[in-house]
Parts: sequence; C-alpha cells; structure tokens
Amino acid sequence: MGSGAGQAVELEADGRTVRLSSPDKVYFPERGFTKLDVARYYLAVAPGITRALRDRPTTLERFPDGVEGESFFQKRAPKNLPNWIPTARIDFPSGRSADEICPTEPAAVLWAANLGCLTFHPWPVRRGRTDHPDELRIDLDPQPGTDFADAVRAAHELHAFLDEQGLVGWPKTSGGRGLHVFVPIEPRWTFTEVRRCAITVGRELERRMPGRVTTAWWKEERGERIFVDYNQTARDRTIASAYSVRPHPHAPVSAPLRWDELDAVTPRDFDLATMPVRYAELGDVHADMDENRYSLEGLLDLADRHDQDHGPSDMPYPPDYPKMPGEPKRVQPSRARREK
Repeated sequence: MGSGAGQAVELEADGRTVRLSSPDKVYFPERGFTKLDVARYYLAVAPGITRALRDRPTTLERFPDGVEGESFFQKRAPKNLPNWIPTARIDFPSGRSADEICPTEPAAVLWAANLGCLTFHPWPVRRGRTDHPDELRIDLDPQPGTDFADAVRAAHELHAFLDEQGLVGWPKTSGGRGLHVFVPIEPRWTFTEVRRCAITVGRELERRMPGRVTTAWWKEERGERIFVDYNQTARDRTIASAYSVRPHPHAPVSAPLRWDELDAVTPRDFDLATMPVRYAELGDVHADMDENRYSLEGLLDLADRHDQDHGPSDMPYPPDYPKMPGEPKRVQPSRARREK
C-alpha cells in the first residue's frame, strides 16, 4: 500500500460511478486500512447500510485525515452535493434548522466516504415526516466497571419486556462496548413522546435488574451499571447506524445481530475485514426490519401508570438543550446539595 495519496479511482455502485480521491491515504494506521478499504467495505455491505440510512436525514462524522487526525460532525449538506442525493429540512432544539443529506442509494454512502465520513448518524425519522420518529432506539451503555457481557444481560431482559409489550426489537453492537436495540414504530408520535417511552423502558429494566441497570443522567449516580441513555431519543440526538465504521484504532463496525447470537459474540468480532465475510455469508440480518411497525400506546400507558405511582417525573435533557416543560432542575446532585 502506497504511503502517498495515489491517483483517484472510480467505483461503481448500482450503476452510478463515484470518484474516490487519494484512495491510498491511510485511515487506520494500526491495521493499515486505507480510504479505498473503507469505500470497498461500504460496497461489500451496500444493501445493509443503504437500508439503515434510506431517506433518513443523516449527520456525517468525518475524518479527512483518518482516525488519528481531526474530525468533525457535518450536519448541513455540503455545497457540492450531487443533485441525485436528496436532502430534508430538520429543526434543531435551538430553533435553527438545516438541510441534511438523506441517502437513498449506495452511491451516496460512497460519496460521503470520499469526504472522509467513517460513521453515519441517521435521525430516527424519514424525510417525509421529520417531526415523527419511526424508530424507538434503546442505547445500553456500559459504565466503568461493566462490560459488553453486562449489556448483553440487560438486552435479554429488554427482549423479554418488549415481547410482553408486543414489540419487536433489533439488536446491534454499538461498535464500542455497548448494544443498541431499535424498535420500528408507526410515525405517529413526537420526539417528546418517544423519549418518554425510552425513559419508561429504562425504568422497567431498572426495576427488573436492580443494581445492574440505571437511568441516572448524572455520571456520579450511575455506579457500575448499564446506563439506558434515554436522551439518545431526544431531538437532534443520533446513534451510529448499523454497518457504520467506528473511529477506533482496530476499525470496528456497528454490527446488526440476531437475538440468538448475543451470548456468542464480542464487539471486536466485527470490523472492516470481518464484516464483509459475515455479510457475504448471511446478508443483512436486519433486512426485514421495516416490514412491521409497532404502536407505542402500551408504553405510553405504562408511563402514565409510573407517573401515578411515583408522581410526574421527566428526566434531565442534555446540557445544550433549552429548558423543556416539566423538566427537573438540570444541576448535578452533589452540587445541588452543596448549594442548599
């Protein structure tokens, strides 16, 4: 592999040609993977990554000089966007808005990869209904002292709970140490309502797995538990898509899984080299994800019952959000005690 940038190459995806500049640029020094390797990876999983992103406003996490260089999140569609990549107008909590790209074909993924995009962060909405999520996303995030095996235990409990609710979740590795579970939903509810459902799921897991799971927003209160990060469902919060490459030295990817695989895998099993082999063998194990959409009415009823038992209890929003109606004080508990 050359150390220089090399001559541009042209790659074809579904009949569309995409130019890749500096194909020999090394993006993952530890493994020697180049920009071309990243593009070829996305070609190998093209139907899967396209399904995960299709028609979704998508933020690009770009690493123009590879994982050891500077990176940035690009929300607004670049000025040189090809006319065959659609966009959608999305509104941020601040009141500002932006046009984000909405990939509809594999060539859009390659076009972004040419800009140094490793990780794709799609909104849980489609460009036709940008205020109504069509996925409930549950983020099981291991805290210090816990690991992937703890996230798997929480995921099994989550699976049982979703079954009881008549909901179907689709698990994937985060590409880090955690797990994500996506539930396809009817796009009838607001971001606030969907977030309320994520809080309800987290509280139910907390109740079923005392000492193992937490919804505590403040790190000082989480302990050695799996944190259900309900704020990943707040407007303008996104989760790396299935098949996205993650910016760690060993080039891991977010891997869609079947429930019966959870106990037999580790996050390091899935990377730029191994995922194409798995994909060639199994295809997209989440290919049927969009065939059925589910109602949140059961979870919202449970949220109402929680409120009756414990009093209305919204949870803190991320620090960059405007104050939200019904939200508790956004101050660290230890600081609040000191200030009394």
